[in-house]
Amino acid sequence: MSRTVISMRGITKDFGKVHALSGVDLSVDAGEIYGFIGPNGAGKSTTIRILLGILSADSGRARIFGKDVWHDAVDIHRRVSYVPGDVNLWPSLTGGEVIDMFVRLKKSGDKNYRKELIERFDFDPTKKCGTYSKGNRQKVALIAAFSTDADLYILDEPTSGLDPLMEMVFRDCVRRETQRGKTVFLSSHILSEVEQLCTRLSIIRQGKIVDTGSLRDLQHLTRNQVHVEADGDLGGLSSLDGVHDLVLKPGEAEFHLDNAHTAAVLAYLAGHRATRFVSAPPTLEELFMSHYALEEEQETEALDAPDQDQETEAQTPQDVELDDLESEAQEIQALEQEQE
Repeated sequence: MSRTVISMRGITKDFGKVHALSGVDLSVDAGEIYGFIGPNGAGKSTTIRILLGILSADSGRARIFGKDVWHDAVDIHRRVSYVPGDVNLWPSLTGGEVIDMFVRLKKSGDKNYRKELIERFDFDPTKKCGTYSKGNRQKVALIAAFSTDADLYILDEPTSGLDPLMEMVFRDCVRRETQRGKTVFLSSHILSEVEQLCTRLSIIRQGKIVDTGSLRDLQHLTRNQVHVEADGDLGGLSSLDGVHDLVLKPGEAEFHLDNAHTAAVLAYLAGHRATRFVSAPPTLEELFMSHYALEEEQETEALDAPDQDQETEAQTPQDVELDDLESEAQEIQALEQEQE
């Protein structure tokens, strides 16, 4: 039996001339907490709406539990709990009535755990939904989602409007579900939240997946921040491969180090009486920002590069004009010869 819960292959979606998604590939296994990050407008919500069967993809294939997300949406939804980032509720119903209604729709749930969630989220279920703040509306959706016995939780900015204490409760709930073998697909702007929870993640930009892997995998592809203290002179670090952005101070140094050159740097430090060595991998936020900085730099270089086609096209009219003049000259010469 396949462990793949979510599978997307070559998904594209256009809105007029706007390319919302351009060949999105995703694969999420059972029991994973899978992070999905990117800036506003990158295509996160469009991807989730396709997974939920709200939008149909223009091309490609998307499946959940091995079923087509568009044609088998009703069957899929029986095993899925979804929490959006902006929750709209019936203003005349109480929060408790809304939670009960959602749980009844799923035909599953644990009443005792529901009461526990209401207490842990410090939520008053007796008030009308029209009186709730954004954070309390979000609590309604979270309590209803975690109270049901779903196999997959699709969470789109689920902690929007929650305070830090409630974010901790949310993280505990997510971990509980994965311990029970459930799968979580988490889209979030809070990178620290993704960093703490997710086993793997994908970064989406302009409708394309630009990187995928575990946080450890992505960190190994980058540079660590290193701080060194030593009794000896550390000036020789500047000549070592893999050392970048070196800042030397009396008795200490700070620099970025490519992981592949760690052994060589440690060997150098061993011979220069190093007394302290601290190496910290980049945070997810640093990875995210460095990745986008690199992408923008490449785009700028592409725009600044001379366009060979344009240069060729610019020369072509001149070449054509010269050819025409030569042809005309040859025709005139031929006529003159005939007249003679």
